[in-house]
Amino acid sequence: MNVVYEVCCGRFTRPQFFLLLIIILDHGLDSVEGVWPLPQTLTSFTERYPLKPQAFYFDYRRQSAAQHGCSILDAAFKRYFSLTFPDYISANGVLQITEDRPFIVKISVDRNDCENYPREDSSEKYNLSVSAEKAYLSAETVWGALRGLETFSQLVYQDDFGSYFVNKTEIEDFPRFQFRGILLDTSRHYLPVQTILKTLDAMAYSKFNVFHWHIVDDPSFPYQSCTFPDLSSKGAFHPMTHIYTHSDVRSVISYARLRGIRVLPEFDSPGHTKSWGKGQSNLLTPCYRRGIPSGTFGPVNPALPSTYQFMERLFKEVSSVFPDSYIHLGGDEVDFSCWRSNPYVQAFMQRMGFGADFTKLEAFYIEKIVNMTSLLNKTSIVWQDIFDYSERHRPLSVVEVWKQGCYLCEVRRVVKAGLRVILASPWYLDQPGPTHNWARYYTVWPLAFKGTEEQKKLVIGGEVCMWGEYVDATNLTPRLWPRANAAAERLWSDERQTSSVDKAFPRLQDFRCKLLRRGIQAEPLYVGHCKHEYQGV
Repeated sequence: MNVVYEVCCGRFTRPQFFLLLIIILDHGLDSVEGVWPLPQTLTSFTERYPLKPQAFYFDYRRQSAAQHGCSILDAAFKRYFSLTFPDYISANGVLQITEDRPFIVKISVDRNDCENYPREDSSEKYNLSVSAEKAYLSAETVWGALRGLETFSQLVYQDDFGSYFVNKTEIEDFPRFQFRGILLDTSRHYLPVQTILKTLDAMAYSKFNVFHWHIVDDPSFPYQSCTFPDLSSKGAFHPMTHIYTHSDVRSVISYARLRGIRVLPEFDSPGHTKSWGKGQSNLLTPCYRRGIPSGTFGPVNPALPSTYQFMERLFKEVSSVFPDSYIHLGGDEVDFSCWRSNPYVQAFMQRMGFGADFTKLEAFYIEKIVNMTSLLNKTSIVWQDIFDYSERHRPLSVVEVWKQGCYLCEVRRVVKAGLRVILASPWYLDQPGPTHNWARYYTVWPLAFKGTEEQKKLVIGGEVCMWGEYVDATNLTPRLWPRANAAAERLWSDERQTSSVDKAFPRLQDFRCKLLRRGIQAEPLYVGHCKHEYQGV
């Protein structure tokens, strides 16, 4: 008896129907476009394995230096189970009994740094091998293991019927640059803590590892200092609702740590400090007009001993609150007109032999602050203005290049002086622009300057800068993502394998859909759709 099946497109015999079903299943099966950012070496096979959430778990290998009780990885196992199986809800969160053979991802790390913070020299290298019923993830540190867990979560995909699969895969991976940062400005607009935490999530998905917190500036001083409480009570937009308490800061640092992200604070001076003066008298320079105080104030006053006494106490507190070994001291865009108008500053310059060169006065001030933070065991970062103004580069350690124009010329000058460089110039994303201009942030070649290999090693990385003049919690996420992902791949992946925008586009489009499913409101790249559109979670 020949059974005939009738479907919307016609009538089929049993053999024809099952052939059609196989074709539909085969073509309906989603596959992974690729991992973002692209690993250094990735070999993927057509052989695939079904995954069932109720028969899947992460575990430690016997030889791993870290075992159960490791705060970093225990938390990551729970987090990445949900990210790997986003629509699975287990019974009370307990692994269900099943007759299926379990698929186990076994993790091994060489060092037990489970209670530490990520450092500037922390290894993020990992190897990942996926085969039948198991995957092995090995890394030197827990931070590398976190990057490998993120990669594994991106390898898992679903077919049209909701079943999960992963392909046989071999990966060896490590970042090209050690410093891969995102700057958020919380002075020009206050960003709620929850908004910062969501950004940290998205950073981890893209393997960014430094949150550069530009926490204070001219408009407001939201950091609540225990040593100088008036700084926020008088300098914040609101002394109760628009501040970051020590508890808030600790929450951000703890959340970042669990994702392998360093928190790097910036307290920019001597310029960008108008809000500081509201809560700290005699800190800013009084401006003069025709020899008479005008009632306005300029940058921090570098001529007073009390200035350095204040800074020493403030940075002592900041150093105890923020555990990272780096601190950003700013130093950009100092307006010299107020210093120039002040007779006491002029007299100080004559005593110091600076003449009328106010760049020397700024260099003097910054050198004092750098030496101060060095005594607190902090490595200082300064904006490029300080390098440009300083005749003596000895106290400087790390220079962040931010100005437009020939930024690679500036990079070359800095590394020739033997200093480390963070590149920010090509990755200013605060201005609105079409999402399709992500390609301009992708086709950046940080080492495309003439120099020795040793000099190029001094370029430690780069960062995306999201300044806050036109950005708050309402538009931060779509303005940042997926354009920042372009910089993420440039800073992580091999440049030769990721030089083509056309080849990168389908992977980035696929990754943008992953971000939507994970609750990150990333803008679309072009016409199209995601199987799971943004649900506002």
